[in-house]
Parts: sequence; C-alpha cells; structure tokens
Amino acid sequence: MDIYLIRHTRVETAAGICYGRSDVPVAATYAQDEAAVRQRLAPVLAVGPVAVFSSPLARCHCLAEALAPGPITFDDRLMEYDFGRWELQAWDQLPASELDPWMADFVHTAAPGGETFHGLQARAVGFLTELLAAPEAPATALVFSHSAVIRSLVCHCLGLPLQHAFRLDIDYGSITKVRCKHGQFSVAYTNG
Repeated sequence: MDIYLIRHTRVETAAGICYGRSDVPVAATYAQDEAAVRQRLAPVLAVGPVAVFSSPLARCHCLAEALAPGPITFDDRLMEYDFGRWELQAWDQLPASELDPWMADFVHTAAPGGETFHGLQARAVGFLTELLAAPEAPATALVFSHSAVIRSLVCHCLGLPLQHAFRLDIDYGSITKVRCKHGQFSVAYTNG
C-alpha cells in the first residue's frame, strides 16, 4: 500500500501562537496553496482509485474536500497535538514552570490538560494499523493531517525515536509518501 500523508496548507494565525487541536482558519493564500498541492498530487490521482482519510479539523477538511476524488473518512485520530490549556496562547507567554518540563521531555510530558507526543503517536499508529488490516485495504491512501501526526508516523515507520521527530521538516501543503509492502515500511520521500 502507498500512503500519502498530506499536511494542510498555511493557516491564519499570528506568529508564535500555539495552535494544535484548535480549529484555526486557513490563510488568505489558500487558493494558491491548494493549487500547488493539487499539482503535486495529480500523478497519484491519475493512477487509479484511492481511499481518502482526513482529520476533521477545518484546515484538513477543506483541503481533502477540494482534492479528494471520492468519499472522505474523517478520523479524530488524525487530529493535531492537543496542547490543552496552551491552545491559542503565545509560546513566549507560557509559564516556564510548565513549558520547561515539557521541552525537556515532550515525548512523555503533556501540556496542562493536553496529551503527550507518545499518546499522539499511539492514536496515529492505531489509525495506520487499522488501515493496513482492513479486509479490503486500498492500494493507495491519501491521509490529510497535521505535522505532528505525520512526524510521528514517519518515526514509527522508520523505527526512529520520537524525540527526533522535530528534526523532520514537514512544510505546509507538503506530501510524504510511505509504502508498506509485505509488512515492511519504507519512506519514499518527505516534504514533497
């Protein structure tokens, strides 16, 4: 199975704002951003039928609806990192007493009221496992999601420690191709 992990396009938030699970709007450049993703995805869509999955957050939902050749399955496990009380707060205004322990071990430490990165990966891998085990698993899947989810899945597929996940560049509107063949994962490209 070929799985294309597609990050949503740019969003309309001020610089330095923590917006994980919050449903922020797409940027004013959405039409151009969507066209760029459409062009890069065209060869995949030309090959044949695909299954389409998306985070229900609007920034993924609208891109999936614009590009999907068929029905979309929305799945909460594809939602972005839950930052709890930090959502929509400026990173530089967060209390050091909360931020410092999280920065020291974001894999196992949750933001107040949020989730750990390990927890995010567990739900994302649950989605992937279910997708691969489906009785009528598609040959190709498009997955519209978020940078942390994509990073966590790439780490899982390559057996990389989660603490290195943010060394991967996952740009807005980028495509990451993962292949699962005979139970073995390979990553054809990231940030395409």
